[in-house]
Amino acid sequence: MTPGAEIVVEVTRGELVESAHRIAACAVDAQGRVLNAAGDVDAPVYLRSAAKPFIAAAAIEAGVDTAFGLDGREIAVMTASHSGEPMHVEAVRSILGKIGMSVDDLQCGVHWPYDESAADALRRAGGQPTALHNNCSGKHAGILALCKVIGADTASYLELTNPAQQRILEFCARVSDDDASAWPLGVDGCGIPVYATSLRNAARSFARLATLDDLSDSDARALAVVRNAMVSHPAYVAGTRQLDTELMAAGAGSILSKGGAEGVHGVGAIAAGLGYVSKVLDGTSRARAPSSIAMLRRLGVLDDAQVQALDRFAHPKVYNRAGHAVGEIRAAL
Repeated sequence: MTPGAEIVVEVTRGELVESAHRIAACAVDAQGRVLNAAGDVDAPVYLRSAAKPFIAAAAIEAGVDTAFGLDGREIAVMTASHSGEPMHVEAVRSILGKIGMSVDDLQCGVHWPYDESAADALRRAGGQPTALHNNCSGKHAGILALCKVIGADTASYLELTNPAQQRILEFCARVSDDDASAWPLGVDGCGIPVYATSLRNAARSFARLATLDDLSDSDARALAVVRNAMVSHPAYVAGTRQLDTELMAAGAGSILSKGGAEGVHGVGAIAAGLGYVSKVLDGTSRARAPSSIAMLRRLGVLDDAQVQALDRFAHPKVYNRAGHAVGEIRAAL
């Protein structure tokens, strides 16, 4: 693609393109060489939940996995924007039990499970959601574990000044070749500090997560633990029938995938040795999957069979109220 030319995702109804979304994206190798770019790849973008693998890795680098005996499912859920299914709730509860804390220590807030079946089951049982059902609860449990290991105050773990948050930002800056002191910072939906970096630098962090190249031994070991947990337990990273889960399953161990709010998506391609990060400029999530799958096919990360297996994400249907398909969402590269 011509640098500066944005990707467009079209939403059709009948023969007419009814709406269009513009996407900026960047793919780089572990040394930072740009392999493909679209739109402004140097403007700062909040990574939102796409940063979760690196937040988890900061905790792993401090030794939380060995200190508390965390298994692969628990580490995977630390990277998750999960659907609140029973497997997710139990994995987060297990982390809290191992670190000597409880659901009452989570400050991420409460919402119903995103998975409709899990939400319906909870309602039928007469239950109410807790912070365990929050899609970010695994990340919060991991940050609490980090506080425990480094001796930081667990009550203030959301605060920017907490040593755990400072350690997270420093780790994320190292793997993306950026300067944390210069980052725009905000507050994420779950309450933790959220940083903004360029798509170019974010793609490099995903390339390093994929390849483990150009890293210190301790950072490489931490990213390897996170990488292995994600590809071994993709359902714990998202949930049943979710994009991240099914993209990693289609990759069969060769692809890492992590979406974020406001249309952000990060991918680490292990076999291809590259990182890819995109941002739907208007923040609409429906354009994320079609654009990412089309670009991953163009980059050679996905083959035709894998794209076909992911067709419902690559070409989602537009349905009317009666359940009839009346259009589709598609990438126009």
